[in-house]
Amino acid sequence: MPGSSWYLTVALGLASLVDPAAGRLHTDLRRPSPKQNHDSRRDLYRGLGQKLNDRDLVHERSLSEAGSCLESNFTEIHAPKKNIWTGLTDPEAASVLSWLFKQADLNLTIAKDAGDWDNTIELVELMQPNKTNSLHFIDHGGKAPPRYAHVVIDHRASVDPYYADILVGPLPIVNGKTKWEPLEYPYTRKTQGKIRNVEADSTLMYDTWLLGISTSIADITLDLWNGTALGLDNDTIGLWGIDPLSQENGRILRWDQFWHNPTDEFDSSTLLPLGLYVHSDVTGRDASKWKVLGWLYNNIFYPTTEAFRNAFYSPGFDKLGANIDGTWAHTDQRGKVLPHDRSYPPVSVAPSGSRFGVDVEQKYVEWMDFSFYISFSHDVGMTLHDIRYKGQRILYELGLQEALAHYAGNDPVQSMTSYLDTYYGFGPYAFELAKGYDCPSYATYLNSTFYQEETTHTHIHSICLFEYDADYPMQRHSSNTYVSITKNVYFTVRSVSTVGNYDYMFSYSFYMDGSVGVEVRASGYIQSAYYAHNEEFGYHIHDALSGSMHDHVLNFKADFDILGLNNTIQLTNQFPTTQTFAWSNKTRNTMKIKHSNIESEDESRFNWAANAATQVKVLNLDKTTPYGEHRGYRISPSTGSIHLTVENSTNLRNAAQWANYDVQITQHHDTEPRSAHAKNSQDVENPPINFDEFFNGENLTQQDLVVWLNLGMHHVPHTGDLPNTVFTTAHSGVQFMPLNYLLGDPSRETVNMVRVDYKDGNVSAVHTFGQHDDQCTLDFEPAESDLWDYVGDVVVRKFPYDPNDPYYETDSIS
Repeated sequence: MPGSSWYLTVALGLASLVDPAAGRLHTDLRRPSPKQNHDSRRDLYRGLGQKLNDRDLVHERSLSEAGSCLESNFTEIHAPKKNIWTGLTDPEAASVLSWLFKQADLNLTIAKDAGDWDNTIELVELMQPNKTNSLHFIDHGGKAPPRYAHVVIDHRASVDPYYADILVGPLPIVNGKTKWEPLEYPYTRKTQGKIRNVEADSTLMYDTWLLGISTSIADITLDLWNGTALGLDNDTIGLWGIDPLSQENGRILRWDQFWHNPTDEFDSSTLLPLGLYVHSDVTGRDASKWKVLGWLYNNIFYPTTEAFRNAFYSPGFDKLGANIDGTWAHTDQRGKVLPHDRSYPPVSVAPSGSRFGVDVEQKYVEWMDFSFYISFSHDVGMTLHDIRYKGQRILYELGLQEALAHYAGNDPVQSMTSYLDTYYGFGPYAFELAKGYDCPSYATYLNSTFYQEETTHTHIHSICLFEYDADYPMQRHSSNTYVSITKNVYFTVRSVSTVGNYDYMFSYSFYMDGSVGVEVRASGYIQSAYYAHNEEFGYHIHDALSGSMHDHVLNFKADFDILGLNNTIQLTNQFPTTQTFAWSNKTRNTMKIKHSNIESEDESRFNWAANAATQVKVLNLDKTTPYGEHRGYRISPSTGSIHLTVENSTNLRNAAQWANYDVQITQHHDTEPRSAHAKNSQDVENPPINFDEFFNGENLTQQDLVVWLNLGMHHVPHTGDLPNTVFTTAHSGVQFMPLNYLLGDPSRETVNMVRVDYKDGNVSAVHTFGQHDDQCTLDFEPAESDLWDYVGDVVVRKFPYDPNDPYYETDSIS
């Protein structure tokens, strides 16, 4: 299409959704924040067109060519098949939007002109193809699955607002043949793709209702904190609260708390609770019927505003302290510089260039004996598909499903908060990665793209791929005549999503021994609690601050295909026993192993065994080694891995039933592609997907199996979480490891090893097994990575669509 070639390359076909007004503010995106204006960067990004085209994949390091050690980028390769999981192309997205606005029955309004009572398009992205159709294409040479657009429409032109999931297609758009229909088959609740919207009146809620409440007690807030929340630019406090909204007996209820606003650019608002809470009923769309139901202060409940005011101005009223912003809540360096810390730390380089291949257009990657495809979506961000090892698929799909942060506390805001983060989406908030910090400077960087308000946004360099040499060898052995050591080089694909106050780092790693690792780390600002009466729920960590205890539970889907579709889950339990043997007439205390298969879904939900005494294995009972052992992969937590502490959550009811166990196995069905729905929080009693309904006693012996795994952390914040929680302690991981899969350790194939022969203190030989002997000179100057070209996102309008001016009426976040 004339005039559009550069941004088609930038887009990379990775689809998702974001609120552009919140995108780079690094504020709590799940809560209202002060409005900030962003300058248009349209002309700048036009000038960057070719630069961004060149930087779709970037590989940077400070090296010079010397000998045969040449600086090189990734190897350009061609995927064996088209990536059927990647997002809509720009022309596809534009054509879908144009067609949708022509459908009178949808009654759509362009986003920039829409109010709280208009229907708008919230999401347009590729509907992931069913596995059945996909396998016909990738394994059997059949046709590629038909492409459909998954569209979410926010229907607010009604007294009963709702979200509508619909399918549009098949693509490409052909007038007379293209249709839309409700999307229903992937959900346990059959409602023609409709999910109620309990927060349709967001403008009215925040700009009128909550500000009206805070204005009604401005005299009290001035007295307590010398601040007001009046909707003015100089407001020093704010009012926000629980998520999801409380849904009780047909009523929609809120609890909100006052918080100090940050005094500078640091995003410290969640560290500044003020301990005054207001309860309100906001059922329905008629604000005249909304009611204030009471106030809570210092663990005393006041049923009316008048009762609270009378108590406040009565003698003896106890006025508590406030949390005030300051350097204690800021992330810049402070304090005495550590000894020698001004010297540059060690860095990693890739002296021979990247040792992996990428098909940029198809998002296909090969490293050593591994290969996989990448997709990107609004809800869950990055997902890997068709993961193969030595040419055999081991996983059809591996990726995040949902992330829960369930809080607890003495106050109603902490007690009633249970974030389900796909409601906001991990894709929109996968911001640009900082070279040399998030990933090595020499990494290869991919872009991701998402839909918002008839535009697509591209986050530059939001996915990285790199090799890394671990700080310990993979293998080592010494004798009195030699030492043998193998380097532990692994390959990682990574993204980071900042959802609200937390930054989640997702890493998928591949190892020389055939293992695959999944790891998630959490950093950022904690959501804290006011200290009064919270002793049983957290530590007192600052002046008037309590660490608010919470569980992070992140659900992952691992669709295993070990040497074929038909697999079985086997448990191998290690247990103590007393045994007699033919060679002894005495009993001996020892231990044994016992194998058992999980035969049906009725027994397929369980937690990791105490003392790590039980191995969980995915086996193919039809494939054995020459010695009769079944071939497969073992699943094992590599770091802390948890399930939700709260039983029968009052907040979530049926909306997060996947969080109750560490491991859960189901028989694969095309109608069960996700364990959660992004709008589950809108109807917690009867959500679109109730994961419990996946378990109906189906046979799991030699079936196509899906393993649902929970990673996470039990987090009781302490003083070390101020100002930010650190990645080093807040992390969780799981590994998939070959078990009798091959006839030996496949890492013996690498030449990244050495054997040193010696005797009587003298080395007689050094075996390097074919590693390059050419000397490689590194012209390296220890310096920070150049972050002055940190871009942010680029915006391309899709409706109205002008291929000669893709930036028509478009602003960009910088």
